[in-house]
Amino acid sequence: MEKVWRLSTTGRMVDDLHRLVKAAEIATPFILVGSELGALNGRFYTHIYDTQVSDLVLINPIPEDVFEEETWQQYWYTHLVPSLQLMQLSAATGVSRLLLILRLLEPSFSGDRVSGELLQRQKYLLSNPAHQSSAVDEHYFLNESVSQVREISKFKLLSSRISLNVIVGDSFDEQLPAHLNQVFADVQRKCLKRVYPQAKLIHIQGADRHMISKKASSVSKHLLELVSKRQTKHAMRQ
Repeated sequence: MEKVWRLSTTGRMVDDLHRLVKAAEIATPFILVGSELGALNGRFYTHIYDTQVSDLVLINPIPEDVFEEETWQQYWYTHLVPSLQLMQLSAATGVSRLLLILRLLEPSFSGDRVSGELLQRQKYLLSNPAHQSSAVDEHYFLNESVSQVREISKFKLLSSRISLNVIVGDSFDEQLPAHLNQVFADVQRKCLKRVYPQAKLIHIQGADRHMISKKASSVSKHLLELVSKRQTKHAMRQ
């Protein structure tokens, strides 16, 4: 597959995920959840391996059309990608580890409810140059990933058997200028309406791209409801 896909595009990551699902012998169909870049992977996977997925949940999905907007493309490649490259350099030089020790750098998930094991895992990844390099590549090759998702969405429609839930917040990132958030929201809404008109839209007030860490209970509430509904259906069939 290395000759078919670039290292960190959606196509390659979906190939890897499919191999992992088979190797782990995960029971299918399952509920597949993807956030931001992971939402692209979730979409691609579900279009190709539709018999393996019962429900698809997209959290703050990045719409493929957003990179046709010059202001957004400029933000992505002149601000976001360079900031990730700085994190990669910081990890490679040991600066990240020092900042974590001094508590000047904090993991995304923290607080009393977060286990010590999860905190240590996050710190390890923040200090790992290879992990940070993968994050850079995933964002750098995003144009290619969205092109792959756009093509599969055109040529193989999502099965009507699969339920689709989309969880969104008030903005992409509350730290961004209002006009960038507005561009993202407009393109996201139009893209969902065009590609997935059947999607159930769930809005979490006060949330942005960090909703998984900052609004975890609100997100998990909807996921647990979906799991409960799926379990009920399964029990009724038996």
